[in-house]
Amino acid sequence: MPESLFRNRVLKSLSPEDFALLRPSLHRVELDIKAQLEIAHQPIRNGYFPERGIASVVATMTGGRQCEVGIIGYDGMTGIALILGQDSSSNETYIQVAGNGWRLPVEIIRPAVAESPSLRTSVLDYAHAFLVQSSRTALVNGHSKIEERLARWLLMIHDRSDGDKIYLTHEFLATMLGARRPGVTTALQMLEYRGLVRPKRGEVTIIDRVGLMELTHGAYGEEEQRYFGLATAA
Repeated sequence: MPESLFRNRVLKSLSPEDFALLRPSLHRVELDIKAQLEIAHQPIRNGYFPERGIASVVATMTGGRQCEVGIIGYDGMTGIALILGQDSSSNETYIQVAGNGWRLPVEIIRPAVAESPSLRTSVLDYAHAFLVQSSRTALVNGHSKIEERLARWLLMIHDRSDGDKIYLTHEFLATMLGARRPGVTTALQMLEYRGLVRPKRGEVTIIDRVGLMELTHGAYGEEEQRYFGLATAA
């Protein structure tokens, strides 16, 4: 399949020469919900480039409390720690919205990045964008109300999804937001009351994207669009 037909934005951004370094070793894979792509503190064996579906990067505290610190869709790739010269990550990464994509073994990623300065620049550009996303998430989690955080998160998932339906449970939402399930349920009900979303069991449908953006009060906006270029400004 030619590079032009790939959806993943990291792969599409590569020069023909850099793409040729990786293409023979890219393997098409199904990304099933809850599939683990990286296990905390264990060697990373592959990088994944989603075409569809979304991976969640989750940090875990002593005692088992979890919170999402980043999301990866067709805008990016897993294996940021590899790009930064590490063998493993302190976080785990697993699929929260099923899809498909490409798997690339670490034995290919490292020498290819070492061989090509332009490839290294491309993947480091994404690593920087991902770190910006994570820092924004930390800021928002510390200063925004739960309904604002939920609206931002739904917008970021919507950016990386096909269509307006997002298939997730309230329990999954609670983990993603680092909040209690009853609080997430209340926040969803508030968004529904305002006519912004339509929640059902196991799914949330985006009804009013512009209204969601307004509700975030700046928690979602310029930074997300500047680095990922996926959303349309209101």
